[in-house]
Amino acid sequence: MRAIQVSRFGAEDVLVPTDLPLPEPAAGQVRVRLHAAGVNPADTYVRTGQYAFFTPPLPYTPGFDGAGVVDAVGPGVTSAAPGDRVFVSALGRSTGTYAEYVVADEPDVQPLPDSLSYAQGAAVGVPCATAWRALFQKAALQPGETVLIHGASGGVGIPATQLARDAGATVIGTAGTCAGADLVLAAGAHHVLDHTSPGYLDKLAALAPAVVVEMLADVNLAKDLEIIAPRGRIVVVGSRGSLDFTPRLTMRKEATIHGTALWNATAEESATALRAIGAKLRSGVLHPMVGTELPLDAAQEAHRRVLAPGSLGKMVLNTA
Repeated sequence: MRAIQVSRFGAEDVLVPTDLPLPEPAAGQVRVRLHAAGVNPADTYVRTGQYAFFTPPLPYTPGFDGAGVVDAVGPGVTSAAPGDRVFVSALGRSTGTYAEYVVADEPDVQPLPDSLSYAQGAAVGVPCATAWRALFQKAALQPGETVLIHGASGGVGIPATQLARDAGATVIGTAGTCAGADLVLAAGAHHVLDHTSPGYLDKLAALAPAVVVEMLADVNLAKDLEIIAPRGRIVVVGSRGSLDFTPRLTMRKEATIHGTALWNATAEESATALRAIGAKLRSGVLHPMVGTELPLDAAQEAHRRVLAPGSLGKMVLNTA
């Protein structure tokens, strides 16, 4: 099968297209003929070998998310059968989705509604699970609350916007371009702010969001603590540097800062999130928005683009 293989940690050039033997499913595993693979920022961190949550043994095939058709199942599998349309969401417990085929544990393979394309299915796993965990397992978002979602036009921001709107929250999203703002509004946000505009968060002082989903904590966290409602909750989903802020800000508002990472979820939390996501996909609440689609052999370019500012929607590699 065609796949991307990493034989040493490093920059984008370690992503090498190659031919590998077809993996065989063991007991409790499912093999999927992939049509699309999702590209996540975490993929780039793992590639460097310096990611705090996961360091795969070399060589490895990257990718946690994908979608396609079940090709074969191992002994004991009951929830999937050859021919089923599925999406895959597996954090390090699979053969990697940057490939034509992937083998994953049965719980990490879930039904893909017929209404969604394979590219949309590849946008489900990590982004939707991260959004669900941030909003409900960490922030405990309640109907009627106001939520600020930074980077709402990105891979995690879009499902977070859709889920928060469905939960009865007033949703404020941020984006850096007109196209991004349009995407955020289409995803269901009530308001959208231009995060390239100086002082844009000052406009939120009167609204005082109860929940903030923070994608770039090193840039925004101090300001989040100024504009958040008393006893508000900030969930840090991403950060790319350090910061210097006054802890007294947390005391003044009695605000809570939660860090979150899917790698820390228990098996029960992961299963709960996947069940909820499946239901929201079937109901149409979650409708993944795909931005850039590239061929599998363009994985290096995908890793360069996925960290660039101004990304719209989910980046996907076509593997069929």
